[in-house]
Amino acid sequence: MKPEGRAVVVGSLGVIGRYIVDRLRQDESWSTVGLSRREAADAPRYRHIAVDLLNRQDVEAKLAALTDVTHIFYAAFQAAPGAASGYASNIAPNRDMLINAVTAIAQSSKMLRRVVLVTGTKYYGTHLGPFKTPARESDPRHMPPNYYFDQIDWLTAFQRGRAWDWVELRPQTLIGFAPGTPMSILPAIAVYAAVSKELGLPLRFPGKPGAYAALYQVTESAHFANAALWAATEPRCGLEAFNITNGDYFRWKNLWPRLADVFEMPAGEPQAISLTQHMADKGGLWRAMVETYRLEPYDYGQLVGWPFADYVFGTDWDVMSNVTKSRQFGFHDVVDTEDMFCRLLRRFREARIVP
Repeated sequence: MKPEGRAVVVGSLGVIGRYIVDRLRQDESWSTVGLSRREAADAPRYRHIAVDLLNRQDVEAKLAALTDVTHIFYAAFQAAPGAASGYASNIAPNRDMLINAVTAIAQSSKMLRRVVLVTGTKYYGTHLGPFKTPARESDPRHMPPNYYFDQIDWLTAFQRGRAWDWVELRPQTLIGFAPGTPMSILPAIAVYAAVSKELGLPLRFPGKPGAYAALYQVTESAHFANAALWAATEPRCGLEAFNITNGDYFRWKNLWPRLADVFEMPAGEPQAISLTQHMADKGGLWRAMVETYRLEPYDYGQLVGWPFADYVFGTDWDVMSNVTKSRQFGFHDVVDTEDMFCRLLRRFREARIVP
């Protein structure tokens, strides 16, 4: 079958991009090119290009041959050092990677139809403190800085008057099975639980007391990939923004005992600690656990981003998005979040990432 859609996934090895690639590869009507700084193998209907998106010359040289691209899925991200709550202020690289990639592809391909830009609920200020919930796509921005704003403003201006259009998707805390991608709460829970069990401790919620009881939401990566394909192909989505979450809310206090059951250990009372500090000296213990339990040899420092875990578990205000708009435009998929956590954490055990 001749591919009808020719996609470029920017950030194809990340916790978002790899799932979009997988989803496109399931559909024989698509061929895909993945862009990432890291090398990766080609596969049927998939070609990988290792490129430094911050080097305009490198981008222009390596993407010049992409003359038949119809869709761009932009999921690249460069974190800043320090607290996860400050990542939205990492303006220059996250703006410039988008500019370099989209400009080069738009110049090379006259067949471009749509760009799907992945942002998130930091658009509403979820990282700053309490905000109006449930958040709607029409809500005003918070006080900048926020690199989402710079990306949106640039893409709005660059697209004006061109034949192609774009759509923005706003997920919340992407959850996927992507070992080696530390910007995810899932490996943090898995490793924290495994270390706690090894030390003979119950599984205690490590965040703020208010976070234990607050409403929260997440977006499964596979679910988001389905939404991205929908947004890329639904004509009405052009020049619109959509919240994309699992479609439900949860409280850690209700979920936590189920997570403890996954690891066959008791759930303890919450105890607020800094995982960044308390897990910093556990590298030696982890290496011993890898050998004892014959685990996959992931580097401890690359497996989990503890500052990100502290950020999620420290969010002691409600985090809720309204997903009515996406449903009105035709995306009706939902995910049971509590079941999702248990299913994916069991996969970490089955894959021998944790014992």
